[in-house]
Parts: sequence; C-alpha cells; structure tokens
Amino acid sequence: MIRCLHLADLHLGWSPPDRDFPLDKGRLRRKERDSVLTTAVDWATDPGNGIDLVIIAGDLFETHTPDPALTEYVLGRLRQVEDAGIPVITVPGNHDEITYYNSVYRQHGNGQKWPGVLVRNPMPELMCRNEVNGVPVFVYSLAYTGGLTKVNQLTDFPRLDEPGLHIGVFHGSLDWSGVGDRSLPLESERLAAAGKGSGYDYLALGHIHKYQEVRVGKAIAAYPGLIDSKGFSDPGVGRMTIAQFEPEGDPRGSAGFKVTLEHVGIPVREHVVLEVDISTKGDLQEIASECKRQAGPDAMVKIVLSGVPSFSVDPERLKASLGERFFWVEIEDESSFLESSDIARFAGEPTIRGYFTRRLLDKLENSTSEREKEVLMLALRKGLAAFEGR
Repeated sequence: MIRCLHLADLHLGWSPPDRDFPLDKGRLRRKERDSVLTTAVDWATDPGNGIDLVIIAGDLFETHTPDPALTEYVLGRLRQVEDAGIPVITVPGNHDEITYYNSVYRQHGNGQKWPGVLVRNPMPELMCRNEVNGVPVFVYSLAYTGGLTKVNQLTDFPRLDEPGLHIGVFHGSLDWSGVGDRSLPLESERLAAAGKGSGYDYLALGHIHKYQEVRVGKAIAAYPGLIDSKGFSDPGVGRMTIAQFEPEGDPRGSAGFKVTLEHVGIPVREHVVLEVDISTKGDLQEIASECKRQAGPDAMVKIVLSGVPSFSVDPERLKASLGERFFWVEIEDESSFLESSDIARFAGEPTIRGYFTRRLLDKLENSTSEREKEVLMLALRKGLAAFEGR
C-alpha cells in the first residue's frame, strides 16, 4: 500500500485587495491562508497517517516572486517533509511560473537548495524513481517554460516499460476547449497513450480550483482543488486529497494498481454567499436576523439582497449591524424599492401596468383581512418590478 498526499493551487502569499479590506484583516487572511501548508505538512509527517509521498502540482505560490520571509517559511516546511523520509515533488505552475529569470524556482532551485525534487525541465521527462514500501515509484512531469515548452509537441508522454507505480504530475487544463486560459493544455488521449499505450496509474493535476476526478485511460486523474478561498467567486474546497495505491497481483504492481481517493478536511474560514429575498421583511433588523441564521459567526459573508421591499434599505447600515457577527461583509443590493408616489403615478397610466396597479389598489381598498392586504401589497410590488424586468 502506498499513500500520497496530493496538493495543488495553495497560492501562498495571496491576500485580499487593499482597496476592499482593512490592512489588519487583510494581513490576518493572508496568515490564515499561508498556515494551510503547516497544517498539511504536520498531517503528512504524522506517522499515524501513513503518507509515503507528497506531490505539489503547481501554484504553490501566488506569484513567481514571493517575499523572502514566505519563501523561507515554505522551504522550512518542505524540509520537514524531507527530514521525515517522505519524498516530496514540487512542480511550478502558471502563477509561480519558472519562465522568469527572477522566479523563486530559479533563485532557490540551484545547488540542491530546494527540498526534495523540483521539476525544472520544460518538456515531460521521468523526474525521479523511488522505492516505496518495496514498490518502484516513477514520477513524470514538466515545468511550463515560455519559449522552451513546445505545446504543439506534447504528443508523446514518457513512461518506462517497467513494473511499478507510474504517476504523471502536470499543472494544466485537461481537454480544455475554451479560449484565454493561460495554462498548459493537456489531452486525455495523449496521456492515456503514454509509454506506447501503457499509460499512467495516476495523474496528479493542478490548475483547476474545484475538485475534479475523471478517468483517463486506465488512470484516475484528479484536481485536488484550492483548499482555502481566494474570494467569494473562488471559495475553496476546505480539504486535502490523498491517493492510495494498492498493487493488484504481485506486490511490485506489474498488474497495475487499485487507486482510491480520500479526503481530509482542513479548518478554513467559512465563505458564504447569501441570497436574501427581503420582500417580506419588515425592517433592517429582520434582514440582519435572516443573515445571522444562514451563516456562522466570523464567516466571510457576501449578501445579495433581492425582491421588492416595503422600505428603503441602507446597505451601509445593514453592513454595520452585522460587523460584530461576521469577519467580513459585502452587500449587493439588487432589490427594487418602490415609493408610494411611484405607485400612485403608475395607477394613472393608460397602460397595462396602470390597469394592473388600479386592479390591485381596488382590491386593497376593499379587503378587510390584514393578511390578505399583506399578500396584495406584496403582489403589487412584485408585479410592478416585473413590468420593469426585475
């Protein structure tokens, strides 16, 4: 049995834009995100978790020039893995690209400074061969390098014709058919045909921030995803991926491997997008109570207000009222408030909207039930919003 911790897209060094965040909270968010590496390394080096190999499939850093303190922190954590006797393989990505002369990987990759194996070759090659639990383990990879990586020549991926576990590690987009994606294009058909059709046993991929798991030939290909959020549009998965390989047939795996994937949660700050229809809310306090009900304390919360409220909502007042509950609050007001003067004006129109308004106002005037009046007024406001495409 061989167990591999597969990491990718940690984007260490990222912090929220200064224009959006107060300096103290921005620094705290960066510290929280960067500490994910310590959590992962401590877990991997705990003998009770049985990790035999660690792979970092690109975008370890947010940029190719991280600040020196962050670089030393990362090197220290990777040495911890190496000192525990666990092979660690690091692949540059597109954010921390090796292309540039001042890339962290060029500055620290010479003279065996980088712990474990640092992938630097621009075209796919066998990077290392290790004996793990009596099984030969072969790792193949490349580091995309502008001007040197021949994307149109990625047709023959290497794979030795020897028994053992064969793993491909690549930071790129698998079968991406879109445009404008700044990454290495990878074709399932080519990867499945590696080594004259033998293919890999596992493809450890990076670049896609959502967890994905697909079959490529006989191999399982997986994107572990971004662990900790880079904002509400990039929320993170909050967990690590462990690939476990069990030889089928003889212990050296000449007949292949059974591959299973496990996931281990990592505590990260909650990011929540709340869509709140405020049509039936009576005041700001009711809106705030609904937001508190839907998200835990100290979460990062984005609130999208919708509907047709009976009062004008002040987003800044709402944000202030939630400041002690949540770590951060953003508000998008997509609601459609109508003044009573607007309704009176619509009622005088010789239009379908005017007819609709007059019908509802008549019903309101003749209703004797408070509940019915509430429903009629809500129908009036929603109907008028719908006339304007809202």
